[in-house]
Amino acid sequence: MAIAEPLAGNAAAAWLASDSPTRPESYMQAARRRFMHSRVGLVALAVLLLLVVVSVAAPLLTPYDPSIGQPAARLRPIGSPGHIFGTDEQGRDMLTRILYGGRMSLIAGLAPVLVATVIGTILGSLSGFVGKWVAMLIMRTMDMFYAFPAVLLAIAISASLGPGLINQIIALSIIYIAPIARVAEAATRRIVVAEFIEAAKLTGAPTWKILFTQVLANIFSPIFVYSSGLVGLAIVTAASLSFLGLGVRPPTPEWGFMLNALRGTIYVNPWVAALPGFFIFATSISFNMLADSIRDSLDVKE
Repeated sequence: MAIAEPLAGNAAAAWLASDSPTRPESYMQAARRRFMHSRVGLVALAVLLLLVVVSVAAPLLTPYDPSIGQPAARLRPIGSPGHIFGTDEQGRDMLTRILYGGRMSLIAGLAPVLVATVIGTILGSLSGFVGKWVAMLIMRTMDMFYAFPAVLLAIAISASLGPGLINQIIALSIIYIAPIARVAEAATRRIVVAEFIEAAKLTGAPTWKILFTQVLANIFSPIFVYSSGLVGLAIVTAASLSFLGLGVRPPTPEWGFMLNALRGTIYVNPWVAALPGFFIFATSISFNMLADSIRDSLDVKE
């Protein structure tokens, strides 16, 4: 009996545990689980985190100054002693320039999308929620920006403001507000007819409170996914502006400006000249793959 009683107690505990209800998985838990099973998303996230870390820690990783060169060491090939990525047309270490240039390129890609997301989300959700003349005023203004190709509009704004990182961010923010506002408006129009929105209106809650506590919380996913996909495009567009001389001022390193400076050496040392373009491509494609993985993870259907 001394042996049978513990066995019986263990069997009863196991039976109760098997029949006890388990707490259902929340939406964010399901999305997180799906993302952790996405190899493409994890690789893209790892690449971007590595790029951010090495860019921030550039002074600790390289002993060279990104703006000071050695004329006697011009256009050293990749793998040269003391210069893993070679040197540029002024004898500056390319690894140093790439790491420091990553700071400018990441800021030029992330900052405009962040600013445009905040402004575009507010305008789009307000348009979709209030409707009537407010929607007509906001969305017709957004349509004006669609009358111009995005890159040409960015070039025109940057040229009028002048070169510089701040002006570049302003130009890119302006061209991305309109598409984000459209996504926010479409998502808001789908949410505004939901029963919980009608219930919030019947309680007498003010419009701004419903907008910020109910609408924005439910349209976050599509806006976040769309904005994440714009970061890669913003990096390429920012590099294009810098290539045209409308970005950061020399000698500040930036990948687009480095491409412009090295284009005259492409026949002499093509691999060194192609390095900034490779990092622009790798960073842009990593952001795109990460955005696709986030979109698939948030699309929980199970």
